[in-house]
Amino acid sequence: MSQSTALHADPLVWGHGPKVFEVFLEPTCPFSVRAFNKLDALLQLVGEEKMTLKIRLQSQPWHMYSGVIVRYILAASTLPEGKAAAKKVLQAVADHREEFEFIDHSHGPNMDATPNQILDRLEHYSGVNAREPFLRAELQNEIKWHSKYSRQNGIHVSPTFITNGLVQLDIGSGDEIESWAKRILA
Repeated sequence: MSQSTALHADPLVWGHGPKVFEVFLEPTCPFSVRAFNKLDALLQLVGEEKMTLKIRLQSQPWHMYSGVIVRYILAASTLPEGKAAAKKVLQAVADHREEFEFIDHSHGPNMDATPNQILDRLEHYSGVNAREPFLRAELQNEIKWHSKYSRQNGIHVSPTFITNGLVQLDIGSGDEIESWAKRILA
């Protein structure tokens, strides 16, 4: 990817149905991880022809490497594999969450980790090398879009769910996917 080529992030969208389910995730949040790990089964249960699943990244400063990780996920979405590459990075973070997080958001082994070491872990666990687009300044436009979209919708916690345009504060990561499906299809 040359610097003269415009940077395009593939939207983190799966399915093409009329019912829209948006999920705001912070990749290292344990509740977001629980929700993320249910999304494939949810899409299979409801059906790609009936629903559109949209992942929105909700960077949160108390998850201390959140900004670095969100940037890497979005950088991955600009690669030729697009959203599939971004999903691999999301899954890698989910599968190794403790290696990207701090104990009680304040201390632990990651106090000595550098951003480059975090990038090394992301690349190692996901098999996705997104370092070149990660370094591109214009990637911040995509990061800012996710942030602005979250703020516009009053999103603060992760995960937060929007079904068919309305924030659903009573849907949680611990709910069964059948419950989510019922709400989506209502």
